[in-house]
Amino acid sequence: MATTMKNLSVLGATGSIGVNVLNVARSYPDLYGIKYLSAHSQADLLIEQALEFSPKAVCIGDSGHYDKVNKALPGTEVLQGRSGLLELAGRDDVHTMVNALVGSAGMEPTIRSIQAGVDIALSNKESLVMAGDFINGLLKKHEVNLFPVDSEHSAIWQCLVGESTEDIKRLVVTGSGGPFRTLPVESFANITVAQALKHPNWAMGRKITIDSATMMNKGLEVIEAHWLFHLPAHKIDIVVHPQSIIHSMVEFLDGSVKAQLGIPDMKIPIQYALSYPRHLKQDWEQLDLAKVGTLTFEEPDLKKFRCIQLAFDALEAGGSVPVVLNVANEESVYRFLNGEISFNTIPKLITNAIDAHEFIEHPNLDDILALEQWTQAFIKRS
Repeated sequence: MATTMKNLSVLGATGSIGVNVLNVARSYPDLYGIKYLSAHSQADLLIEQALEFSPKAVCIGDSGHYDKVNKALPGTEVLQGRSGLLELAGRDDVHTMVNALVGSAGMEPTIRSIQAGVDIALSNKESLVMAGDFINGLLKKHEVNLFPVDSEHSAIWQCLVGESTEDIKRLVVTGSGGPFRTLPVESFANITVAQALKHPNWAMGRKITIDSATMMNKGLEVIEAHWLFHLPAHKIDIVVHPQSIIHSMVEFLDGSVKAQLGIPDMKIPIQYALSYPRHLKQDWEQLDLAKVGTLTFEEPDLKKFRCIQLAFDALEAGGSVPVVLNVANEESVYRFLNGEISFNTIPKLITNAIDAHEFIEHPNLDDILALEQWTQAFIKRS
């Protein structure tokens, strides 16, 4: 095994993905060093992580916690706010930046790290949903690698090792179906926040858990897969797989299908993104198919889960539409979490925002940032 230390920057270190990144790093202290950490508001956990891993610098996004973090870490450089996060993302003295940030706020840090020549382990799917074409151009220009962390895209990536893109018939993104897979659509108007936050298989943050409940997460993953694997929308399908054991599949032109299986635990794709092309030994829970017993599959119900079709339509439309889709979804989810709108209002607000915006065929970064602000304002006043 190679023993070269890989220095990491972990943005969003206190979220579920960031915590698991540090779990992986803890398992292999000779392979992974933690140079930078960021958190938005969980100051106590950030301090605890910094005391354990001794990073060169940390950033606390909520400036109200700056004094507390700075006092607790006298030997560590402490940055604050959005400017501090972007400054940290642009530092070039790490091998890999793990982007575990939530939502559209993660896009600019991805861009900053690529421009700094730093490889990306990407959990923030919104980066590619909003700016996939722009980011792919930067990856090529700066000769930077982007390693997917999402379990679905990691699965496809693993299935494609050694394969030719020309031989692919389609990608099959699997999804659990979320907590409302069997709930009649007539009941959607009465869904509560507490019900929507009870995912059957995965432990995730609040925003992505709601995305799973609406199944928008699958739609966003289709758009992300398009930019990662350079295939058109009609070659990317979604299959509902309630057990979450098969994380995605690739079907080839000869009818052969490759699938990547594992327990629903994000540490596995996180470690693969950091250790590629190795599958390093771990003592965590292993998959036992005999115990699982049965694997089942269903077509997604596009009439019940309207967000899936909205995402496919956005990918086909291209240009500025995926930007508005992503930001409108994000803001609508937060309004639902705050009790301001009903569950089934989410796709309605997204549709309204897409219809109301001025289409841009090839948005640049300034266009994307302006669209983000416009869409946020549109949803907040809707």
